[in-house]
Amino acid sequence: MSDQSSFTVLVVGSGGREHTLVNACVNSPLVQRTLAAPGNPGMAAICECEPVAADNIDGLVKLAESESVDFVIVGPEVPLCLGLVDRLNDMGILAYGPKADGARFEGSKTYTKKLLLKYQIPTANAANFTESEAAIQYLYTASFPIVVKADGLAAGKGVVIAEDFETAKKAVVDMIDGGAFGESGKSVLIEECLTGEETSIHAIVSGKDYVILPTSQDHKQVYEGDVGPNTGGMGAYSPADLIDDAMMQRIETEIVKPSVDGIAAEGIDFRGTLFIGLMMTPNGPKVLEYNTRFGDPETQVLITRLETDPVKIMLAAAKGKLGEINVKVKDEYAMVVVLASEGYPNSYRRGNPISFPDSVGDNQFIFHAGTKADEAGNIVTNGGRVLGVTALGTNLSEARDKAYELSDRVDYKSKYLRRDIGAKELARTE
Repeated sequence: MSDQSSFTVLVVGSGGREHTLVNACVNSPLVQRTLAAPGNPGMAAICECEPVAADNIDGLVKLAESESVDFVIVGPEVPLCLGLVDRLNDMGILAYGPKADGARFEGSKTYTKKLLLKYQIPTANAANFTESEAAIQYLYTASFPIVVKADGLAAGKGVVIAEDFETAKKAVVDMIDGGAFGESGKSVLIEECLTGEETSIHAIVSGKDYVILPTSQDHKQVYEGDVGPNTGGMGAYSPADLIDDAMMQRIETEIVKPSVDGIAAEGIDFRGTLFIGLMMTPNGPKVLEYNTRFGDPETQVLITRLETDPVKIMLAAAKGKLGEINVKVKDEYAMVVVLASEGYPNSYRRGNPISFPDSVGDNQFIFHAGTKADEAGNIVTNGGRVLGVTALGTNLSEARDKAYELSDRVDYKSKYLRRDIGAKELARTE
């Protein structure tokens, strides 16, 4: 790595998570130059964007080499699963994110389930199938509701909670025979339906060292009241007081440490984010899944709450020196409200011009997710999740008010948002 005075970082990705990470890099005293590939208009306003797709591994490697990049932060799961970090490390370029063997825990839910069961980490009972007929036969013996999951990557959408046999059968047939999620759904995991409240834990991992980031809670379903189909996430807040200090200790003892130790015991040198989806069941926390990158929109609230420079933390993890870092968190609450396109997660229109407010208050942020610049240079909608409007406050109520106030000052045709982000939490604490 070159001298810190010429420290160059490349952030891979184009969503709200990556915009948040770019913002952290731009504000880091360690970083002189920030690149993003492919980036988005929000990132282009503060850093250099290069038109290299996140799944173009050869192109990203060439870009890192030609621009003398010192450190690469990989945002999305796809380039991780395709071995981008392996390729970069082979060239002597440091990168934050697991190699392909570690990313496989997100790339295959069955692979994760085997690890969880092997190391006796609390999780739902499950069975894996690659043929619809065998899966349907299994359903005849199952208790409902039951969960049908596409084994591979499905952008957070490959999960069906089936209340009855016919719904489960349809999900199986759609995935295995109908190609609903392409190759990702050719293998399915059918598992017991855990009840309780869903939350997530993010840990930055470097071998056997780890740092647990603040708690957060995402709102996955598209409609208020947590109904409707799953999405990539409609909003999040941090901290999630659902998890108190005693419960966090239990989660660390029963889930985080055994997970980190189990991955290491499998011979995997994991250096990146282990994002553990949990269900807080009446019998305690159980693992729903592993992801091997920061969540989106959780990143928007977690990174903005860090007092310690996020780049410093990720760099230490990539170097295997995470144990030397004392991570400090701001004594503030954060909330992100996702502004989506009406119709998401199904069909929706693109290309609607976005009107942004003239000014943004202190501790308020607009992170771009699904946007692009049209031929005239206007910023328009270009995805289901368009923007992540984020705010910090001294308490959750203040963070919520600031996030919604700013959300209401952003306008575009077909804007849709949930108005109840954090409502359960506020009801618990009021």
